[in-house]
Amino acid sequence: MRFHVAELAKIRERVHAGPSEKATAAQKAKGKLTARERIGLLLDEGSFHEVEPLRRHRATGFGLEAKRPYTDGVVTGWGSVMGRTVFVYAHDFRIFGGALGEAHAAKIHKIMDLALSAGAPLVSLNDGAGARIQEGVTALAGYGGIFRRNTKASGVIPQISVMLGPCAGGAAYSPALTDFVFMVRETSQMFITGPDVVKAVTGEEISQNGLGGADVHAETSGVCHFAYDDEETCLEEVRYLLSLLPGNNRETPPSSPVEDPPDRSCDSLADLVPVDGNRPYDMRHVIEEIVDDGEFLEVHERWAPNIICTLTRLGGQVVGIVANQPRVLAGVLDVEASEKAARFVQMCDAFSIPLVTLLDVPGFLPGVGQEHGGIIRHGAKLLYAYCDATVPRISLILRKAYGGAYIVMDSQSIGADLTYAWPTNEIAVMGAEGAANVIFRRRIAEAEDPEAERDALVKAYKAELMHPYYAAERGLVDDVIDPARTREVLIGSLAMLRTKHVDRPARKHGNPPQ
Repeated sequence: MRFHVAELAKIRERVHAGPSEKATAAQKAKGKLTARERIGLLLDEGSFHEVEPLRRHRATGFGLEAKRPYTDGVVTGWGSVMGRTVFVYAHDFRIFGGALGEAHAAKIHKIMDLALSAGAPLVSLNDGAGARIQEGVTALAGYGGIFRRNTKASGVIPQISVMLGPCAGGAAYSPALTDFVFMVRETSQMFITGPDVVKAVTGEEISQNGLGGADVHAETSGVCHFAYDDEETCLEEVRYLLSLLPGNNRETPPSSPVEDPPDRSCDSLADLVPVDGNRPYDMRHVIEEIVDDGEFLEVHERWAPNIICTLTRLGGQVVGIVANQPRVLAGVLDVEASEKAARFVQMCDAFSIPLVTLLDVPGFLPGVGQEHGGIIRHGAKLLYAYCDATVPRISLILRKAYGGAYIVMDSQSIGADLTYAWPTNEIAVMGAEGAANVIFRRRIAEAEDPEAERDALVKAYKAELMHPYYAAERGLVDDVIDPARTREVLIGSLAMLRTKHVDRPARKHGNPPQ
């Protein structure tokens, strides 16, 4: 027995060491960590339990039968993050370039099935060259099994993709099916067709990072939710995100003790937000003042920046905040902002995260480009997401709330549980100037002094239909509150709504706008 145990120890040592020192040196030369080093940074120290470390492929041809390394290029298993169970798989680029073959795929399928059965988050550390060409269609079928499991687990367990190397072709669809995508600048790329194919087909010359690097996907395509300069920071932020998510859709997000008093007065809000609706301000400062200890994790920070989506805590409880950003495009809703917010609302609803919506929205962005780009369809996505959400929903109107954008941003009429407003709120079909131009067009045109007449009519319209208590008088706002009490009111309301329950109609699923 001792002989066999010693033999096992030697095999495990070979497994952990990897294919060769040369391969490890090549990985390090690219500024990348090994698969096991990455898992060590992600999981709590000493918590990793590996699954199938001795797995080897059984493919033949093209020299494969002479090269059968342990793990087959992917390390799989489970451990803990801050004491909570998390499943993980990590491509090992040192073995077959992390390319996926039959055995490689089978290991990933197994760990995905275990994660779903155990009801725990799944994190994929991606650093692979795509399908293993030598194994042909078998490798492609392996990807199909991953995609099917991604879809089955969607909305059931959190799925996080961390891009730490190349991800090309069909392999990119697995991260796209998950809840969150992290990328590291310079070392990670995602694209369906690489620069060489692009050049051959279109004549365009572009680098890998220019085509599908972290900054491109964080700012332009919206594929990437978070981008960081190095792997260590990236994986630390993955741990932070996991601390804000439940293990599965049957659990509530983890609460956390907090020293920030729930009734803390937010006196600075009166100075942060200008009364003049045309003056910009940074909504992030408002969020920072309201939430516990000023800490929040912004999702898609650099894509569609005219709307903010962030995970944070109020009174120790996790909430999702959707807020217009007046610093960018005056906080209007456009195609990308609508899509960004809709996906975030759906994610929060899937994982029982209450929603707080902060409104300061002048409407939808006008223009031919927006209309032809499908603003109706994309705006409907956000409307559908809010209407379909069953989690506690609270909206707060800070200043402007005009037209269809007001309705779409979780107004009381589409099902918000509670709606509050500051005394600076203006809720209307459109701004007073535009309304006066439409309603009194002939009267203004016939006046001796059209400008003076317009100014007088704008003031009259504001006094009649846009004063801060107009909506409250009609029951469309539950209360008008002092901005200093915002934190106290939100925390108290969320505590009341914690046991909210909604019975859904009998149906397989809805048919949301695409």
